[in-house]
Amino acid sequence: MLKQISDKEKQLFSIIAQAGKALGYPVYLVGGYVRDLLLERPCTDVDVVCVGSGIKLAEAVASRLSPRPNLVVYKRFGTAMIQHREYQIEFVGARKESYRSDSRKPIVENGTLEDDQKRRDFTINALAISLNKEDYGKLIDPFEGRRDLKQRILRTPLDPDKTFSDDPLRMMRAIRFASQLGFTIEDETLRAIPRNRERIRIVSKERITTELNKILMTEKPSVGFKLLFDTGLLEIIFPELHALQGVEVKKGIAHKDNFYHTLEVLDRLVRFAAGYDEKSLHQAAREQLPAVIQQAAQTELQQPSFKGERPVENLWLRWAALLHDIAKPPTKRFEENAGWTFHGHEMVGARMVKRIFKRMKLPLDEKMRYVQKLVRLHLRPISLTKEEITDSAVRRLLFEAGEDLEDLMLLARADITSKNDRKVKRYVKNYEYLYKRLQEVEAKDHLRNWQPPISGEEIMKTFNIPPSKTVGLIKEAIRDAILEGEIPNERQAAYTYMLQKGKELLAEAGS
Repeated sequence: MLKQISDKEKQLFSIIAQAGKALGYPVYLVGGYVRDLLLERPCTDVDVVCVGSGIKLAEAVASRLSPRPNLVVYKRFGTAMIQHREYQIEFVGARKESYRSDSRKPIVENGTLEDDQKRRDFTINALAISLNKEDYGKLIDPFEGRRDLKQRILRTPLDPDKTFSDDPLRMMRAIRFASQLGFTIEDETLRAIPRNRERIRIVSKERITTELNKILMTEKPSVGFKLLFDTGLLEIIFPELHALQGVEVKKGIAHKDNFYHTLEVLDRLVRFAAGYDEKSLHQAAREQLPAVIQQAAQTELQQPSFKGERPVENLWLRWAALLHDIAKPPTKRFEENAGWTFHGHEMVGARMVKRIFKRMKLPLDEKMRYVQKLVRLHLRPISLTKEEITDSAVRRLLFEAGEDLEDLMLLARADITSKNDRKVKRYVKNYEYLYKRLQEVEAKDHLRNWQPPISGEEIMKTFNIPPSKTVGLIKEAIRDAILEGEIPNERQAAYTYMLQKGKELLAEAGS
C-alpha cells in the first residue's frame, strides 16, 4: 500500500514506526492522509494513531527528526502535533468515545484501533495503514471505505443518527466533503442530516465558519450551499442567505430566485477568476469572452489582487459574491409601474456584512472592509454599461474601487446571469468598452489609490480654523471637482480651488 509514496515520506514513516516499536505501541496512519493517498491527491496533513500515548509517541518521533521540530501538546485531548518540513503530523492514542445528549464534548477512554476507527466520521476517513513490522503497509478497512471511495460515496461507519448526534459538525463535514471531492452522500446518511439539524446549534460559530470557508473554496461552491439548504442546516447557521430563496408573484410579475442566482454568481466568479472563457460559463452566449476582459482575468492570475492571493484563491472575493445580494429580502418592494424593486440593496447589504462577520467570528479588519466595498459597489460597473460612460463616472469608479477594481469587475461580470442571449451579448460588448474607458481614464488621471492633493491639515492652516465640519466640506469639494473634471488633478489647481471654495463655505458657515 505504501509503495506509491515518495522516498521522503517513506523515511518519515520509518522513523514513526521505529519510535512506536521502541515504546511498544502499535502504530497506524489513519484518516485524511490515507483517503487522499488512495484518491491520488496530494496531502501533507498526516494523522497517526497508536495503541498507547499519542503524546509520548510524538515526543519520541520529534527526538529522532532533524532538525528537531517544535512539539505542540494538547494534554486535554491527549494529542500532540509536530511540523516537519512541509508535513503537519498529528499523533493521538487510540480511543473510544461516548457523548451526553446536551454536549458534543466526549467522554474519552483508551481503546483499540477498531474503537478508534468506529469513532471516525465517514468510512473513507476510517481507513488505516499499518506501520508495524509484521504487516507494514497493510490497509485496514473494516467499513468498506475503499469501496465507498471507488463509488464516490460518503457514508458513516455506524448509525448516522448516532454519528451526527454525537458530533453535529459531522453533518457540515459531510456536505463539505461532497462539495470538495465531488462525492454523493449515501441516502440514509443524507436523510439523517435533517433529522439531526437542530443539534448544530451546540457547535461553536468558529468551527461552523471553518467548514463554510472550506465549502466556499471548492471548485463549485454551489454544491455545498445547495446541500446546506436542502438539509435545513442553512436556515439555522446562515438565516440571511436562506432568506434569499423563493419567488414571489404579484399581478403576474415574478422576481428571480435570488438564492439560486447567488449560487450561480459564485460558481461563475470561481470559473472567471480561473480564466475560463464565456462559452463554458454561459451556453447561450455564442461569443468568446472579449479579449480585454479575458486578459484582465489572466493578468489577475499573475498579479495578486488581495494580500498575495490570486482571485481564484481569494476567500474574501468569494464571500463578496456570496453576500452581494444579501439585502434583497429586506429591500424588496412591488411598485405598480416598475414591478419588483430592490432599491439600495447594495448599501444595506454592505452594512449587513459587519453584523454577519461578527456573528460568524470572521475577521473584522481590512478583509471585512474589502467585502463591504465590493458589496457596496457591485452594481456600479453594470449600471455604467447601461448608459453613456462619462469621464466623471469612470473617475469615481476608479477612485472608489482603488486597488480592488479588477476584483470588482470580475464580481460584476459574474453577476450577469441572464438567460437572454441578446442581453448577454450586449452586456459583454458594453463591458469591453467600459474596461477600455477605465484604462484610458486611469492612464490620464491616475486615480487608483488616489488621495486629494490638499490635506485637511493644510486647509486648517490656510484658513486658521480648527477641525470642523467645514474642513471636511472643503476637502470634499476639492475631491469632487477633480472627479467631475472641473479642475485637473494637480496641486496648484486644487490649491487655487481651495482658496475660492473655502471662502464661500466659511462665509456660509458664519452667516
